[in-house]
Amino acid sequence: MLDIIKDTFIDAIKLLPFLFITYLIMEYIEHKMGKKSKNIIKKSGKFGPLLGSILGIFPQCGFSVSATNLYAGRVITLGTLIAVYLSTSDEMLPIFISESVSPIIILKILGIKLIIGIIAGILIDLVINLFNRNKLNKQEDEIGHICEEEHCHCDENGIFKSAVFHTVNIFLFIIIVTFIINIVVYFVGEEQIASWILNRPIVGPMISSLIGLIPNCAASVIITNMYLGNVISLGSMISGLLTGAGVGLAVLFKTNNKLKENISIVALMYIIGVVSGILIELIGITL
Repeated sequence: MLDIIKDTFIDAIKLLPFLFITYLIMEYIEHKMGKKSKNIIKKSGKFGPLLGSILGIFPQCGFSVSATNLYAGRVITLGTLIAVYLSTSDEMLPIFISESVSPIIILKILGIKLIIGIIAGILIDLVINLFNRNKLNKQEDEIGHICEEEHCHCDENGIFKSAVFHTVNIFLFIIIVTFIINIVVYFVGEEQIASWILNRPIVGPMISSLIGLIPNCAASVIITNMYLGNVISLGSMISGLLTGAGVGLAVLFKTNNKLKENISIVALMYIIGVVSGILIELIGITL
């Protein structure tokens, strides 16, 4: 147990400088692009899923929350919202960068999520339009920034303090998640866990997609660390990252007063995540 605790802290501490630098860059992008991204997606029209997916892959702190509020105000389509949710990677990017994962691999993973987001978003809007249910009621929206959800007051604190806040926040998550994973791997065995999930093209994506639906950055931390630890496959990781929209889903239930619709959106996200992961496993895509 002492070795597990020691290894957990050593591995986590090594990530600190990389996490901070990554979040510093992300905060800069967020402050520079936040309002621009919102305006672009509001004016996207039929190109909503395409632009939503592209903007979603950029490391912007609260874009999924902004998209959620825009959808609640019927400013954007359901397809655009789903495209944003699917392409958003939450904490995957900083963890991959801090773990020195190859930039080529990172770009390929982001590319997979981008393509799935675009295709799913366009198909959803086409189906809705086919049944004449896509009657958008244009009205002014109020964007609830993710930083307000986390009470970090990023706009007030500035880029540096915000980066410190997010670094400490995710650092603690990494310690907890890594510690739990290490304990499970130690007592159960990596080969045993892999036999449950890694080589099962259906079970793995189903479990990962469920984890991804957790409306918190912990979901992407868990999934990314499990992939880096060779506990889950690429398909399972993609499944979880597709459904992981950060606190976007939590804000959806808070701002959109149509409960059945919200549940349908969550179910749709889950189905897309599972099916995408299974297809990746069956096709045999590897990185």
